[in-house]
Amino acid sequence: MAVPPTASGSMSRRLLPLALIFIAVGIGTSFVGPFLALFLSDGVHAGPVKTTIFLLVAPLSGVVVSWLVGRLSDRRPIRRQLLLAAALAGMAGAVLTAFIRDYWVLLAVTVTLTSLAGALFPQSFAYARQVLQQGDPKRAAMGISTLRMLFSVAWVAGPPLAALLLAQRGFAYTYGLVAIMYGLAALIVYRWLPEVGPPAGHTEHVEAHRPEAPRPTILLLVAGFTVVQTSMTLGVQAMPLFVSTELGGSVSGAGLILGLCAALEIPLLLAFGALGTRLPLRSLILVGVVFGIAYQAVAVTAGSVWVLAAAQILNAAFIAAVGGLSITYMQDLMPGHPGRATTLITNTFPIGQVLAAPAFGLAQHFDYRLAYGINLGLAALGLLLILAARRTQPIVPGQPEAVLTGIG
Repeated sequence: MAVPPTASGSMSRRLLPLALIFIAVGIGTSFVGPFLALFLSDGVHAGPVKTTIFLLVAPLSGVVVSWLVGRLSDRRPIRRQLLLAAALAGMAGAVLTAFIRDYWVLLAVTVTLTSLAGALFPQSFAYARQVLQQGDPKRAAMGISTLRMLFSVAWVAGPPLAALLLAQRGFAYTYGLVAIMYGLAALIVYRWLPEVGPPAGHTEHVEAHRPEAPRPTILLLVAGFTVVQTSMTLGVQAMPLFVSTELGGSVSGAGLILGLCAALEIPLLLAFGALGTRLPLRSLILVGVVFGIAYQAVAVTAGSVWVLAAAQILNAAFIAAVGGLSITYMQDLMPGHPGRATTLITNTFPIGQVLAAPAFGLAQHFDYRLAYGINLGLAALGLLLILAARRTQPIVPGQPEAVLTGIG
């Protein structure tokens, strides 16, 4: 059914500001994420133990706060207020981090303001879901993938710009720019994003009346996406050292490979989003994980930098399929709770960071090729967990299905 012009216009007016928010947040997070350990070491002068504690507490506190915000957002029609609060918290946290150099005060800022700012990402996706559901539900996968693509674009440009700013001006200017990005996001929410109405679980939309997937299905999927995300994180962490110590390349060469992967992700995110309007999302995600298994197999046997670089098409397809479609897939499985569904998926990233740390330690002790051997096992385990998560429901293009002919 065609979308009425008024509905289409309203949807566009809401999605355009959301696109700007994703770009702003993407730039902000890409400015600080890759350089957090460096900031703790050189800016705060924290030792190895304090740095390790900070790098563990920061993502775990973000998981807890995002989960609490996700539950609250589905119970009351306050998603816009939560977006505004998260953006303002991010701005305040960045301003404080720009000037404070006391370790314990910074840790307190991180577990409060910065953790609340982390809810901006999943809640933006949840807001987008409700907007898309009011317009053309069949385009949800494409819309979510496009917004995820904009976030990836910001990460392509962000780290190089941050490195340049750090070299020229230092951490205070870097976090100052992050504060400006969050302030811009807050302004966009306040000025251009209306509230989306009652929580999805209380609307009259047909989606709200669809049964939710059983808890075992959700738990299996979260476990599967978590181990898959762990393999993605460990692969990025090990790349510079693997290339420089095992393949005879350089750290700059590793950076080019990571940039190549990020660039390839952009068209693939759009491609998988378009396919999600015609094919079952679960099928596409499983295909993406198979791409991931193939990439890890190539990486663990790679004998040259060029082989690893060529294999980035597999890695990019892996990241695009899982990263671009998993949010929509979980939202489809939990139609009455878009906030909780989105948070469950986005929280797999910080949890993956935590789980990747000991695996990286093992690779550091033995050799960095081992990291990709571990990734191969994790990707295979993720595939099995996602395959095991079935749901009894008819197969509908663009929505999750129970049994995949020839796969599930």
